[in-house]
Amino acid sequence: MNVKKTFIILLLFLVFLSAIATVSADDDRSYTIDYAFIDLDVASNGLLHVDERFDYSFDGKFNGVYRDIPLKSGESIENIQVSADGAYPVLKESDENGKKHLKIYLYSDAAHTKGIRDCDVSVYISYDMKNVVTLFNDIGGLQYKLWGDEWDVGVGEVFVTVKLPGKTGNEYFLNPQEYNQTSDLKGDTITAETTYIPKGEFYELLVLMPLDDFNDATYAKHVNQNGKDMILKNLEDSVNGRNFWNTSYIVLALLSIISPIGAIFTYLKYGREPKVTYDGIYERELPTSDPPEVINALIENNHDIGTPNMKGFESSIMNIIDKKAIRLNTQSDEESELKELILTFDHGKTNELSASEKIVFETLNHFAYDGTLNLSRLNDQLSSESNARSFVDRIENWENSVQNNMNTEELFNDTGTIIIRTIGMLGFIFGVIIAILGFSTNLGNGTYALVSGILLIIFSAILRHVADDIFGKWTEKGRVFYLKWNNFRKFLKDNSLMKEHPPESIVIWKKYLIYGTALGVADKVYESMKLQVPNYLDYDDDIFYYHYYGGYGLMYSAFHTSNTTLNPSSDSGGFGGLGGGSGGGGGGAF
Repeated sequence: MNVKKTFIILLLFLVFLSAIATVSADDDRSYTIDYAFIDLDVASNGLLHVDERFDYSFDGKFNGVYRDIPLKSGESIENIQVSADGAYPVLKESDENGKKHLKIYLYSDAAHTKGIRDCDVSVYISYDMKNVVTLFNDIGGLQYKLWGDEWDVGVGEVFVTVKLPGKTGNEYFLNPQEYNQTSDLKGDTITAETTYIPKGEFYELLVLMPLDDFNDATYAKHVNQNGKDMILKNLEDSVNGRNFWNTSYIVLALLSIISPIGAIFTYLKYGREPKVTYDGIYERELPTSDPPEVINALIENNHDIGTPNMKGFESSIMNIIDKKAIRLNTQSDEESELKELILTFDHGKTNELSASEKIVFETLNHFAYDGTLNLSRLNDQLSSESNARSFVDRIENWENSVQNNMNTEELFNDTGTIIIRTIGMLGFIFGVIIAILGFSTNLGNGTYALVSGILLIIFSAILRHVADDIFGKWTEKGRVFYLKWNNFRKFLKDNSLMKEHPPESIVIWKKYLIYGTALGVADKVYESMKLQVPNYLDYDDDIFYYHYYGGYGLMYSAFHTSNTTLNPSSDSGGFGGLGGGSGGGGGGAF
């Protein structure tokens, strides 16, 4: 595996997570709600009196806080009173989209001239609500969000006291159950205490009361039907649904480990290389007589073993130049005075070329004019979509020709590679799905799905970029083949070895340059050659001129231009049950 590439991917991911964590952060100020105290008093006439206290801790300068109280159809709110400890409050009320919006300005002085900064403030809000208590034919009910899901921040703890109109026959339910720390019903009083409730979550009370506890209930909503069985059925369905998804997120998180387990199993069964007797340190001579494009496909392109890449195409060009089927000349560019590389084609030499080399020859000749090709201006031709398509199609034909003329299966077993690519693809899709599910829910266990989904996406992406021979393996013959050619590449890369064992003739230097190109180390060979043969250009050999005048870069640019022409960048754009009670809403600070 390319450890450096893996490290970079993980580093970029950590930077990405850090950016997400800091984008939403306000460097100048922040606040928390450490405690909330919610007291409800259900009167026998159906009126609900609410007392709220929110303990804020402010870090930085603030002007005040706000509170939004949703009102369902038919509900109303009145007698709103606000006070505070630690600041001087001023209330402004407004009605906005089915909500009562309370904007509470907080001042540090009685004259209301200075805002608050770096302090703790307790804000008290009291109000009466009508038509929130519902009286059915068989039961009285109150479904009320003690903490709403629209707050800008979470709350450390919520302390609840509910005073009911009667002392017997009451039933209560507090949900979501994972936030319950303690709760109790003694006579006509319910008390409860929660754990931390995160932003985006709610905490709700459902209480059922005997009808006999209500007298002249003019402030309650009356429904002419039985309600108890319906209410309990809706509650059970909602709770079961929430528990199902909470459990599902855990299961999905656990299922994500199947991918790494599968990768380990695949490596153990298909990735371990066979033991061979070869133990060479480096190779000075070409280990085999295979053409350079074949060596490129098998040794250099280890992310798709058996498929040649553009370095193999370049090495084929150089081999054709060495066979004199292509000759090089230069001419000066009138505007820049730089040397332009001119290719001349000798069709009489094509009978000396292999099938794949003939495709390379014809690919370049296709863009020639009157028998010559200005390689420095090939980019201009490939800006045309038809020319770019022709170029890319011919490259693909060349790749197929190289593949058809070598027996990859004799050297390399890619069963493990195929399996791991499938695992990577399916793991990526599954990771995206469970990450989206985890991100789109406020359920606590959704975090497990989100984190495991992100990790699975990263792991799957890494799997799709590891070298083929990590999970695939060479045959015994292929292993020796690989080790020898890899040692030859090491020799070409090591200038000290080249200095100690320089080639005995310029012909060998040319072979080194051709195969160095196929192996991706042409620049290293060229540097060594300049040191060992400083007058190499005096040999007037087109292979040396091809490198000297930037033939590699010109062909790479041509390949890039053709792909850009065919794939231009484009802009793209971007994903009655539990929780249905009155009250709730949210708030924040400004």
